[in-house]
Amino acid sequence: MKIYLSLCCLFTLLSCCCCSKFLEEKPDIKMVIPKSLQDAELLLNDYSAMNTGYPVYGELSADEYSLSTETFDGMLDFHGRSIYTWQDVLYDDVSQWQRPYKAVYNANQALEIIGDANTEGHADTEKKKNLRGIAYFFRAFAFQQLAEVFSPAYLAATAPTEMGIPLRLSPDIDGSSVRASVQETYDQIIRDYQAASLFLPVQEGIKGRPARPAAYAGLARTYLVMGRYEEAYAYADSCLQLRPELMDFNELDATKDLPIPKFNSEVLFAAVSATATAMSLDNGLVDSDLHKSYSSQDLRKQVFFRANAFPADTYGYKGSYDNAMANLFVGLTTSEVYLIKAEAGVRTGKIDAALTALNALGEKRFVRGQFVPVAERDPALLLPLILKERQRELIFRGRRWSDLKRLNLEPRFEKILQREVHGTVYSLEPNSPKYAFRLPEIVVNNGKIPQNKR
Repeated sequence: MKIYLSLCCLFTLLSCCCCSKFLEEKPDIKMVIPKSLQDAELLLNDYSAMNTGYPVYGELSADEYSLSTETFDGMLDFHGRSIYTWQDVLYDDVSQWQRPYKAVYNANQALEIIGDANTEGHADTEKKKNLRGIAYFFRAFAFQQLAEVFSPAYLAATAPTEMGIPLRLSPDIDGSSVRASVQETYDQIIRDYQAASLFLPVQEGIKGRPARPAAYAGLARTYLVMGRYEEAYAYADSCLQLRPELMDFNELDATKDLPIPKFNSEVLFAAVSATATAMSLDNGLVDSDLHKSYSSQDLRKQVFFRANAFPADTYGYKGSYDNAMANLFVGLTTSEVYLIKAEAGVRTGKIDAALTALNALGEKRFVRGQFVPVAERDPALLLPLILKERQRELIFRGRRWSDLKRLNLEPRFEKILQREVHGTVYSLEPNSPKYAFRLPEIVVNNGKIPQNKR
């Protein structure tokens, strides 16, 4: 399609020009190739390309919401209905795949420019270092988002043989795409985040760009998904040593349509999904059991949810960290990192640290003076409490699909998902191959890469 559009534009240009001299001159391709540090910075500062449009299929398939029959019939198209009911159909929507790879391409192009650019002084050296860190971070984040939707859950025993995603590490668009293994995929994500942590500054003044705490948070998230809890704890702790801020929900106006400000003090890295219309404030019905699990003294019950006029006794989600109604915030926050530290802490025997992290978050979420600190010290009882708190805190934040995948690997946390539509009950079994979404057919056919197993 790109080649077709380019040829059309060229044909139009040539047909409008009657100057033979112009036709004889060869354009200088170097005029359109980014090559300066400023060019690299512009690529990485493109908020639309680098911070938005991340995959949403997983969250649309998770258990945090449901749809009324009227919404299902009137709003969803064929693919939307198939995703909602876990039907294993062929997908032709390439945007869920293409958008993250656009971020990868920009990051790779920036890295190539930075590697080729001549350094003229200390200021340029520092800029190259910072831009290199940003590029590595964006590539790691995009790969991670893709892997969580299109690859199976990480399991050390099978990761070397299961299919991950193509790891594009250069801006060469003519190179063939090859699916790496799940192990290779996560190894690359870790390498990129680690490289980013070495180059990024502790603080970043430009909104939307990552700093070192975000790289540590990305590593903590990755190691948690991999079940490597010692590393997850260490990087969560490193992140919070640099950025411990939490919003006090007592200071938010819960009566607002969207009470949580964009780029608030908890945001380490801002990123949003592609449009999630089914989960928007006006369409998605928050899971009733999850809504009931919030204490009456828990301010999130007012900050996160709005009562619906129809259907009765249902609620919509208004707690977006992007201050938006139809896009999910999928970035990194300190509140998530506190929960990573708590979970990884209890899984590695650091009970005191786990309780401290868990209660630090709770203190900022309850009515002042009403929070009762968690005191449970039995790991078998404390871990379920932390996981439930994780679900309450990170609702509609792009983490549930990944959590379902990894927790299904533990029999005690397995969950069968069910939805009823027009009297038909649809189910998704734990560890189903459907947890790795089919790749778009155009990607499989044009790229000649294997489809996910079924």
